[in-house]
Amino acid sequence: MKVLFASLGNYGHVFPLIPLAQAAHEAGHEVWFATSEQFHSILEKAQLRPVTSGLTVPEAFIEAAGGQAFLEANGGAVQASDIPPEVLAGLAVKAFGSVLPRCVFADLTPVLDSVRPDLVVYESFNPGAAFAAAAAGVPAVCHAIGRVSPDPLIPQELLATASDLGVADKLGQGPTLGNAYIDICPPAVQNQEFLASGVQVIPQRPTPFSEPGELPASVTQGEGPLVYLTFGTVVGSAQLLRTAIDGLLPLDVRILVATSALVDPAALGELPDRVVALPWVPQAEVLRHATAIVHHGGHGTTMASLAAGLPQLILPKENDGLGNAPAVRATGAGRLLLGEDVSAKAVEAEMRILLTEGAHREAARRVAREIAATPGPAETVARFPEFVG
Repeated sequence: MKVLFASLGNYGHVFPLIPLAQAAHEAGHEVWFATSEQFHSILEKAQLRPVTSGLTVPEAFIEAAGGQAFLEANGGAVQASDIPPEVLAGLAVKAFGSVLPRCVFADLTPVLDSVRPDLVVYESFNPGAAFAAAAAGVPAVCHAIGRVSPDPLIPQELLATASDLGVADKLGQGPTLGNAYIDICPPAVQNQEFLASGVQVIPQRPTPFSEPGELPASVTQGEGPLVYLTFGTVVGSAQLLRTAIDGLLPLDVRILVATSALVDPAALGELPDRVVALPWVPQAEVLRHATAIVHHGGHGTTMASLAAGLPQLILPKENDGLGNAPAVRATGAGRLLLGEDVSAKAVEAEMRILLTEGAHREAARRVAREIAATPGPAETVARFPEFVG
């Protein structure tokens, strides 16, 4: 079978699909993976065949805001945190509802004509791939990247886009456009309204993926609890990272900080030896050594932490975190701090609770056991014939 995977060009959108794509390749299927060019080397190392498609999410936001004129008016660069929330929300609707699906549709239409796949597997924020598949008459299935947090305005914009592209009458109803949904979010955390919506759900275990890499010996061989601190690849704030570090320092723990490319570790200031700050770490490996985690609530980090059975302290800054943090807290597997409540003292108090009260650890392990009992990517691949029948 020929299978084309399609994802937006950001880590949190590409990485959740790679385990299933690898499983399909290992099962003997011909596999292509369409996404932004910056991820092609990663895909090639994972033995997947890359195809160029779409924009990155930041590029789409810039396009939605006015493109080059917007950049020039803001000195050539702008962070999401610099844009008022109400303006950012409007840009999200245009970016995800129009800019990205139109670009992906244009890029994938000739690819589908050339490759002629039997199945398209597209991630949930990439409906442009579903539009292209519908236009080409190719069966498609939607793949989750995390918990469903619907924006009521985006479907309206998507419908207008689908009409403009001439595919509205070829799509099904509902949040997945009538396609089956490979769900990597455990039911305990998933949006219950979505689960009750009638969508055909294919449960799949979230399988963390990260590029291989070496960890410092202080992480893999050090003594005492290890707290992992990350705000992903989108939230770039040295101040927020330093606040979290200062909250963790009074605790008897080792600390590993992943700053991402957005923050120079040197910007965090002087740190004691038991704090290691690196721009990048192999997160899947880190989670095997960590005792607890402090993070922003991004889909990938949240799902990976749940699968690892780690108590979580979430400091949400983006839409993903604002949906994930309360859902994780409701399971008992984590705690959260919002907005002005975030301070070093608050981080210390919340993390002390997570490290000392067994209820949170047991809740995290309970969710991890539920995840471990869920079918893995290889079992989903075995069901591919259902999706094309």
